[in-house]
Amino acid sequence: MPKSLEILDRLIAFETVSRRPNIDLIRYVKGVLTQAGVACRLVESADGANANLYARTGPDGPGGVMLSGHTDVVPTDGQDWTVAPFRMHERDGKLYGRGTADMKGFVACAIGAMIEAAGRPLARPLQLALSYDEEIGCVGVRSLLDMLSAAPERPDLCIVGEPTSLAVATGHKGKIAARAVCTGREVHSALAPQGVNAIHLAAEFVRALQALQAEFAETGAQDDAYDVPYSTLHVGTIAGGTALNIVPNRCELAFEIRHLPEDDADALLARVEAAAAAIAQAAPDGGGVGVETVNRYPGLATPSASEAVSFVKSLTGANATTKVAFGTEGGLIDARLGVPVVICGPGSMAQGHKPDEYVALSQIDACDRMLAALTARLAA
Repeated sequence: MPKSLEILDRLIAFETVSRRPNIDLIRYVKGVLTQAGVACRLVESADGANANLYARTGPDGPGGVMLSGHTDVVPTDGQDWTVAPFRMHERDGKLYGRGTADMKGFVACAIGAMIEAAGRPLARPLQLALSYDEEIGCVGVRSLLDMLSAAPERPDLCIVGEPTSLAVATGHKGKIAARAVCTGREVHSALAPQGVNAIHLAAEFVRALQALQAEFAETGAQDDAYDVPYSTLHVGTIAGGTALNIVPNRCELAFEIRHLPEDDADALLARVEAAAAAIAQAAPDGGGVGVETVNRYPGLATPSASEAVSFVKSLTGANATTKVAFGTEGGLIDARLGVPVVICGPGSMAQGHKPDEYVALSQIDACDRMLAALTARLAA
């Protein structure tokens, strides 16, 4: 098999569902790269169960290109797969398995490119950054960026290889993941008006979020390059109450804001917090609504006319750019390192996070060609 397919086959076999250890996969990658003469450094989690990997080949000093990807995948629980999800299956020109599209396909190609680059006299370095727990909010990459931000050297460009069908993407929305805890006062349900129903407060809060969403859509920033051209609010989970005959004293819900880079994320969150405070103030004694931010990352807005975008377009032959609906570590890399970021990788997110996830063989081949062209440019 071509090197990238051999590597992908191995990567799929590691069941690196988010919040499960990825250390065995990282040790495998480090072994492959070290054998090829590529210098590697691990940045481990506090418990040692997970690790980021940073690899570099070529001359010392600033410049060059960094390839970035995550090693975790979403769960397969409850999904109706027709193949074993953690074995790679080839059928009708497609490679099936969890993570083939999102995004071990790119990671395999990037590892292959690092091996190839290690055997060439590069004029500028090629770097690889692999992170963990991206799927739950770009968690792991932050410690890797702590390490890189303290280093004196910076790449000229970062390519995040999330699946774009190898279209050149210049932007994505930022995200705030938050929790609202509604508190009430329990009484017997026969005396319901004498209590404070936390679920009712939660319902008021959801209605307030819906009103804010309508306002964002009507008067907020707009960018037609996105499938949804405005910032959004969404409630994902809600839980409260213990029994039908008890007025509940607690209800908790999880919600998110996905915001355009042009929108002030703190201002949007402040609007939500103000709505929660107004509901709490109007509630009877014993009622309250508290909002807590759980996780956040910034959006990405790389100018389409930038040199970085032109460079990646020259590698793929693309004439246009796009923006993606999902988030990536790219916003954090841009914000923390000041490095321009372009998103470009094989496969489509339309196949990600689903049963029988796949990436087309033709996409892996095209990604290999793109990274071969990159290596050639760095050697020139």
